[in-house]
Amino acid sequence: MIYDNIVEGIFLERINRFIARVIINDHEVLVHVKNTGRCKELFIAGAKVFLQKSNNPNRKTGYSLISIYKNNLLINIDSQVPNAVVYEGILDKKLDEFSEIITLKREVTYGNSRFDLYYETPFHKGFIEVKGVTLERNGIASFPDAPTERGKKHIMELIHASKEGYTNYVFFLIQMDGIRKFVPNNETDPNFAEALMSAQQLGVKVLLFNSKVDIYSIYLNERL
Repeated sequence: MIYDNIVEGIFLERINRFIARVIINDHEVLVHVKNTGRCKELFIAGAKVFLQKSNNPNRKTGYSLISIYKNNLLINIDSQVPNAVVYEGILDKKLDEFSEIITLKREVTYGNSRFDLYYETPFHKGFIEVKGVTLERNGIASFPDAPTERGKKHIMELIHASKEGYTNYVFFLIQMDGIRKFVPNNETDPNFAEALMSAQQLGVKVLLFNSKVDIYSIYLNERL
């Protein structure tokens, strides 16, 4: 996934879930935050950020916040990009599980949920729910960074679909380089962690990958 029109800024404060104050070229501006998670450990005053300038003159905010430095670690916080990164990775044959992909569709409804991807190979068909991971502590990635009833609901739907013969996946895409360990965030959301453990025991597969991230792009990188 490649970004264009990238500019550098300095983070000041997050006003609400969608809006932050940033300094760009010595001017204070309001920007769109492309992540509704808490990200409290990232949104620190003075942090270096990178933003995408919009070509739409009718937008209320002229920039979208794409990535942010946590110390020396650049973290992509764009919550819309993980689906695209995984989609591209599967089409580029970067995952052995889907090396003989026949069908790959985005945003497919099953039951009461809309899953990120639906796939078919000569051997299996099923759903893939993609979770972008931006929380890092002491070199360990974790999800979620806030309680997520929606996330638990997706897990339970995957379990149900598995019982009906689908081969399903939860795909955690860590939106940063170099991370090689992941744990569910049991402290923040024990219900999600418990649902994930149950899903694994009932046949839902878990995939973990970190990303190759720079200020202009993010790509699927290493399997954990």
